[in-house]
Amino acid sequence: MRIFNYLGMMLILSSVLFSVGCKKDVVAKFEVNDEDVFDASLIKDRPKTNKQAISILHTTIFKKAISSNALFRTERVIESFGDKSLINEVIVSNYMNSPDVVLPSDSLMRADLDQFIKDTYKLFFVRIPSELEVSYFREYLQANPNVTPELVYMAFATSDEYQFY
Repeated sequence: MRIFNYLGMMLILSSVLFSVGCKKDVVAKFEVNDEDVFDASLIKDRPKTNKQAISILHTTIFKKAISSNALFRTERVIESFGDKSLINEVIVSNYMNSPDVVLPSDSLMRADLDQFIKDTYKLFFVRIPSELEVSYFREYLQANPNVTPELVYMAFATSDEYQFY
């Protein structure tokens, strides 16, 4: 009889534990909004036409529009040349050697490197640079005192990003 009472108690206890211990855990739900961390509108995948590239570059560097005659002549030079990246470098170099080019002075650039970098990105790439880009260029310009605003502008004007919208 005792064995039946003992088995009965064990059966009752195990059924109680089974019913209490086998409940489905509540899964926490976090309400998170989907957010784009990359602005797809910043993707520049449309190349500028020769006419656009020349006009924008001239306006950027000289702070005035190019004449229609100079635009036509420069466009003809680009079209007659095979290597587009090389001819773009030659054109930018010729523009930079012009006495009419409008560049900040080296002392102005070095007085506030962060502002110079941000202004240059806005001028050439029509966007605000990331903190990483500002940090990289600041350190580069500080480590290389012989880099002038002309060289920085030349690098930006001949970059791949500048060639696209």
